[in-house]
Amino acid sequence: MSQPITVILGASADRSKYGNKSVRAHVQAGYEVYPINPKAEKIEGLQAYASIADLPTHEVDRVSVYLPPAIGMQMIEEIAGLSTGEVWFNPGSESPELLARAHALGLNVVQACSIVDLGLSPSQFPA
Repeated sequence: MSQPITVILGASADRSKYGNKSVRAHVQAGYEVYPINPKAEKIEGLQAYASIADLPTHEVDRVSVYLPPAIGMQMIEEIAGLSTGEVWFNPGSESPELLARAHALGLNVVQACSIVDLGLSPSQFPA
């Protein structure tokens, strides 16, 4: 069985940010992780991608969003273009408008912390 694949939108090289903690948590949980950040080459030793279009696959199990809602709205159509099981809107990444659009596009929306869903805590990943 292959590893589940997750895309982290808003991944960060800054270890104090949740977009970085999520990369580390998903790796620890056994996911193949694709960090997306247009300003980074590598995040936690992983190849970072500038955009969803740059990903080597569009078949993913999970998208975990760590972006402000306004940026999420700009990217929601691209997110919908992925073949994904779940789109996780982590605390602070959601807005009523963004969630409504995601539902309208038929996405399987989860509004919760994806790190906690892994059975982990963000505090386990210190800066």
